[in-house]
Amino acid sequence: MITLVRRVTAACVLGAALTACAATPQPVRPAPSATTTAPSAPPTLAPGPGGLTPVFKNGSRTHGRTVALTFDADMTADQGARAAAGEHFDNPGLIAALRALKVRATVFMTGRWAEQYPDQARSLGRDPLFEVANHSYSHYAFTGDCYGLPTVSGDRMRADVERAYAAFRRAGVPDARPYFRFPGGCYDRRALKALTPVGVTAVQWDVVSGDAFATDAEAVTRQVLEGVRPGSVVVMHCTRSAAPTTERVVREVVPELRERGFRFVKVSELIGS
Repeated sequence: MITLVRRVTAACVLGAALTACAATPQPVRPAPSATTTAPSAPPTLAPGPGGLTPVFKNGSRTHGRTVALTFDADMTADQGARAAAGEHFDNPGLIAALRALKVRATVFMTGRWAEQYPDQARSLGRDPLFEVANHSYSHYAFTGDCYGLPTVSGDRMRADVERAYAAFRRAGVPDARPYFRFPGGCYDRRALKALTPVGVTAVQWDVVSGDAFATDAEAVTRQVLEGVRPGSVVVMHCTRSAAPTTERVVREVVPELRERGFRFVKVSELIGS
């Protein structure tokens, strides 16, 4: 008891310049339990046949009327000069519309886009409405003959995906998802094998919005509304220069789908269900 009093007195004298010291010893708080549950990892699919990267196209058709709107933030590695000349590969109006409508969504972002628009990348990555996933660093195709895109060689595919994650971290995206969308949606067995060590789930879609290079917002809206089913993944774009109608489409599609009883979810929620 004497030892305890001496220790308390010494502590009071030492801390007097900073704060008042209680006259009686304070109870020692127990250390946090070692069994405290850590945040769960994002859901992924088990590897496909032969251990290949798994591919996800849509969620359950029977677990409720859910739909995932996904937006590709495209920018290829060689488009820096075009951005410097004033071309807009971002779409702040679209993101503002999603926020105003309170739509949960997944943005598949290229690393080059994150480098060009780091503030926007960070804002998306820290907004609980959204999740950021990987769309490669370069937006080069992972197969030949893919919509005229340049191609990345087989021995560089893994490095290209990992480089995108590094770009997200530099931009301040705290928790990019372990999901990958192939540029152009083009992949083959070689590409799936190359990405196996990265541990991602490849995410495709079952509804093509048709917003890329479209000028008729009503036609895109009809295509989305006609295609959506429970568990659908809709592919759209988050680039003003290549998809100028997308904001208008979202403002029309979202209220209509809600009227039909659909609930908007992120890809992670579809995979997890």
